[in-house]
Amino acid sequence: MGVLHHANYFTYFEVGRTELLRANGRDYRNVEEDGLFMVVVKIGCTYKKPARYDDVLTLRTTATRISAAKIEHAYQLLRGDELLAEGHSTLACVDREGRVQRVPEWLRIDDD
Repeated sequence: MGVLHHANYFTYFEVGRTELLRANGRDYRNVEEDGLFMVVVKIGCTYKKPARYDDVLTLRTTATRISAAKIEHAYQLLRGDELLAEGHSTLACVDREGRVQRVPEWLRIDDD
């Protein structure tokens, strides 16, 4: 149909989170090596307009809230200045056994 499949937006959001960490000098691989995992516990997307094949897209990812054990993000997917979709996610910090852990200080993101 020439439009981006709705499920792919969530893949873009994951890439956005990873790149936000990288932009802050951190690496998700190190998070896992330290025995911590950030698991999605809530995610959503509001689709405004379709992204089309071969569009050049920009994703803005922002950490909006960090609590003791969770990180919340907001996303805006744009084609130029045109807003195509807005999203949000909540990730929980867990150990290898899935037990909730505190978000370590070094993992807290400064997105200013």
